[in-house]
Amino acid sequence: MNSLWVLLWWAVIVVVGYWVYARQVAKNIFGVDPNRATPARMYMDGVDFMPTNKNVLYGFQLNSIAGAAPIIGPIVALQWGWLPALLWLGLGVFFIGWLHDFSSAMVSIRSDGQTFGAISYKLISPRARKILLTFVYLYLLLIACAFGNVCAVGISGNAALPLPMLVIIAVAFLVGHLIYKTRSNILLTTIIAIVAIFFSIYLGTVVNWKISYDMILVCVLIFGYFSSILPVWRFIQPYNYASVYVVYFGIIAGVIGILIGAKPMTLPAFTSWSIGMGPLWPLLFVTIACGAISGWHSLVSSTATSRQLENELDIRPVTAGSMFAEFTIAIIAVVVCATAFADKAEYVQKVGNPVAIFVGGLGTAMTTIGLPEAFSRALAGAMIIILALTVVNLVFRFMKIASAELLGEAFPIAKNPHVATIFALLLTWVLIKTGTWLYIWVLFGGANQLMASLALLLVTLYLVQASKNYKVAIYPMFFMYITTVGALFYTAFFKLIPGAFSGQLTGAKMFGNLLAAAVSIVLIICALILAYDGWKAFKKYKAREVEAPADAIKAT
Repeated sequence: MNSLWVLLWWAVIVVVGYWVYARQVAKNIFGVDPNRATPARMYMDGVDFMPTNKNVLYGFQLNSIAGAAPIIGPIVALQWGWLPALLWLGLGVFFIGWLHDFSSAMVSIRSDGQTFGAISYKLISPRARKILLTFVYLYLLLIACAFGNVCAVGISGNAALPLPMLVIIAVAFLVGHLIYKTRSNILLTTIIAIVAIFFSIYLGTVVNWKISYDMILVCVLIFGYFSSILPVWRFIQPYNYASVYVVYFGIIAGVIGILIGAKPMTLPAFTSWSIGMGPLWPLLFVTIACGAISGWHSLVSSTATSRQLENELDIRPVTAGSMFAEFTIAIIAVVVCATAFADKAEYVQKVGNPVAIFVGGLGTAMTTIGLPEAFSRALAGAMIIILALTVVNLVFRFMKIASAELLGEAFPIAKNPHVATIFALLLTWVLIKTGTWLYIWVLFGGANQLMASLALLLVTLYLVQASKNYKVAIYPMFFMYITTVGALFYTAFFKLIPGAFSGQLTGAKMFGNLLAAAVSIVLIICALILAYDGWKAFKKYKAREVEAPADAIKAT
């Protein structure tokens, strides 16, 4: 099949999903109100609550949610064939993904910018808050491991990347200072940032700088430390805003390259139901951990973005718009990889390094628009590392918040941002150095999509309590919950635990497999308890709906 048909599939999903379905749900179910004060305006503190222009916030949201997952997940999933990947990406984002992101921000905004921990306390029970925070912390640990490893592998394996990554970090500090301290013109600041970043990418192709994996990993963790403790305007927001232009360029160049090249999809449409990792269901739906739906987005939307939105009218373009843009990134990843390999066997041999596959595929696509090959590959590499670092940018900050909410009352030291962050960094280091990357990725995907189902559970309860149509959220929630619990169970009991005792793994790797399996089992237990408590809360709110009309009749 020609790759142009894939772009038609993409266009239909984006146009109908964003401009028709999303608009109707925002207006008719959630009742978006432009005159309602947002938490960013009510509680502006210059640290987390910060009214932000929607164009800046869109860049922040897209860079924050995307990570490398919408690239790596589809690349790994192509082992089942490109057709299952395309179907899940399109149908997932249309019916579940954008709704999940939008509603997560909406519920937080309508709850005074509270996090999911506080919201679960209010909507479900005090126990649910503790269980959810435990789940979130372990889930964030898997995210930190998955993306910390991606960054370390990607930068250490490409000598053209260390220099531009350092420049991008420096530019982020400069942008934050110019916008928020000196009040410089945002257009001029943006131009300076773009020129500096793209020039540094070019310099990276000239000044090759090879750095070891372990050194890069330490640098990534230090990066995560400062991202966690600095105010959001000082580094996180300007980093995401300045670097997102590389992502924009990569998306546009990729789409144009696909249009000009119009290559056939040389990989099979479908290979087999079961591959080395396991069966298509449930694993495909967690391997593609972003692009269709991602629980990470609910944390970004409810913990960061909801506290920066100036107007409720901005929620759909910022959250739903970013989700459809991430879907676009995933589509590009599928096409450039499915057209770059002659057969499945060649692809499977290289899938252990998805970063290199994407760099080669997108780099080749961009050469069709006249860019030099070395610069194209460096730009593709910078794009995927920028996306991965944006997750690192936020994940330790969220772990710091979760540990303070979970343990702060019993252990006041957990509220210390430095202690909480350093503890999270040490856990991440241990699991990265001892775990098996592919299974950590699947566990991250399972926990990620399970987080999405729990976010949809809170959205469902919010809608039921508000006497609104909850069906748009509850049916996707059921599908995601059943699928992801199944994926975590399969990975823990059919892959990780048997692998640890197979005799092929010893020492640190055996420990890493068992540790990852233990994390998976705890996540499953937390999810089961939350589902039980959530069901009780749902029945309670439904009973109130029945009682209210009866009370009204009696009153008349």
